[in-house]
Amino acid sequence: MKPPTLLCLRLRPLQGASRIALRTPLGLACQPRTFATAMGEPDYNKWTKQGLVERVKALEAELAQRSAGGGETEVHVRPGASASAPEAVREAPADAEDADMPPPRKKQKKEKKEISAANYSTRFIALKLAYLGKNYNGFEMQAQGGASTIEEELWKALVKSCLIFPKDPQEIDFSICEYSKCGRTDRGVSAFGQVIALRVRSNKPVREQNAVTAGGGEGDQTATGTVAEEEQDDSPCPVEDEVAYCRVLNRLLPPDIRILAWCPSPPPGFSARFSCRERQYRYFFTQPAFAPAPGALEGPRPEGRPKEGWLDIEAMCEAARLFEGEHDFRNFCKVDASKQISNFVRRVFAAYVTEVPDAESALAYLQRPELRPDGAAPGRAPKVYSFNVRGSAFLWHQIRHMVAVLFLVGQGLERPSVVRQLLDVSACPRRPGYVLADETPLVLWDCVFPGEGNPEGRDALGWVWPGEEDLHGRGGLVNHLWRGWRERKMDELLAGRLLGYAAERADRARGGVGEKQRPAAGPKVFDGGNAPASAGRYVPVMERPLLPAPEDVNNKFARQKGFADSAAMRAAGSWREVVKAAKAAGAGGDGQPGTEPG
Repeated sequence: MKPPTLLCLRLRPLQGASRIALRTPLGLACQPRTFATAMGEPDYNKWTKQGLVERVKALEAELAQRSAGGGETEVHVRPGASASAPEAVREAPADAEDADMPPPRKKQKKEKKEISAANYSTRFIALKLAYLGKNYNGFEMQAQGGASTIEEELWKALVKSCLIFPKDPQEIDFSICEYSKCGRTDRGVSAFGQVIALRVRSNKPVREQNAVTAGGGEGDQTATGTVAEEEQDDSPCPVEDEVAYCRVLNRLLPPDIRILAWCPSPPPGFSARFSCRERQYRYFFTQPAFAPAPGALEGPRPEGRPKEGWLDIEAMCEAARLFEGEHDFRNFCKVDASKQISNFVRRVFAAYVTEVPDAESALAYLQRPELRPDGAAPGRAPKVYSFNVRGSAFLWHQIRHMVAVLFLVGQGLERPSVVRQLLDVSACPRRPGYVLADETPLVLWDCVFPGEGNPEGRDALGWVWPGEEDLHGRGGLVNHLWRGWRERKMDELLAGRLLGYAAERADRARGGVGEKQRPAAGPKVFDGGNAPASAGRYVPVMERPLLPAPEDVNNKFARQKGFADSAAMRAAGSWREVVKAAKAAGAGGDGQPGTEPG
């Protein structure tokens, strides 16, 4: 009996093609074959993570079946197949050794009732959504990354609820539904007022119209067809009769992503990105920022510097006000060379630090005099503060850079005037290399859209919020959010009690024999995370090494892509399409995609 051939599967789904190599027990490898061009595979960079996993499972299952039957074969993959489709792998070539094998037995599947897009009209709406971003790799869909993104979860919910009808449900392509988004939050960043706009299925039916005249005059022929009711009646479906968009999507979305409201009639030409007048962000932190140490364990503290762990809120407020107005924020952002941004001027309407009401805790061990700031009276601690900033638009990581400098000011490591120095780009054209603030406490708080007569900071879109049943009923929004809050509140409670338990027993044992206590070698620097970093000798911001200027970063990136400089890349328009066309044509001319030959 001939021993079975050992099959080895090699998949590279994120590079636009799957490659399958078959190996024999002697170690001889068959020639891998790429099917992307020959078989018209979809772009796997746009597939959901779940779709890629199902594709791999389908291939592994089919190869296992063929391996059990013995013989050597070359497997042809049908694009777009999922794990539930036995036809995911095509039949082997006729000259394969197992060509006489009977086809694998197909499991009978329940027929799924399909919803046809032809039976429904559509409407253009806006959605206000909230999410906790700690477990996500940012808002925007990304081809690489282990964690899912908010857009990926939205796509899956929209497809599953049949609110949109893509040709390939696994391939994320929001261009089919006139999609736009207000903000692109980064990995770990949350949002309470994110806004997207898109065209979705409506409850307004498509009405059949019989005896449609196909000509004129006597003896005309008639045909049966369908005419969309919206072509006869432009009025949208009444809100009370419309799809319950919030309820439908919330049933399918993960627990930490919620649709809060929807707007039935955005203004003509509405874009969630370009129609937004104001974006509001808040960055939360505690006071003290991290666990303070007794004076005996503190490092040398210059006069005027707050006690280790505590922040000078007044100094932070003074520094925050310097951000207000129109400034060049190139020293408060990270340069994304792929965007080729040359204008770093942004307007900040308001920037301030304020205490968050009713958010303080009560950790008993913080009442010890040696742990509190000099001359501070006992009180509930820690308190919670937030840095609130409002502006028309922001640069990449701008808020986190602003907060990072505020924390240095709050710890007494920098004076508030450092903000003015960094905003003066004529004297400081390159950003010093200071550490970026942590992403988790940052929240896109709200997005404001203009309208006639609406007060400053208020939204003019006519949002439809959930009714009493959808808000407080079983499975309602409030009850769902309560469960999430209580879970995290119990975590906070237990962690706080454990902290107090350990500190209390350590206080009782003080004065006993223990390790020799040594003061810290240098200050600890707080960056918004759960623990500070030991800085050793602190180097002031204005004395740190300078990063490359934005112009140098843009030019270097442009030359790497084959352009003469960043100006030529910007003049080319969509530089990705230009580079792709140049590669397809073998670069041609002088190989410079953004310049004219000769």
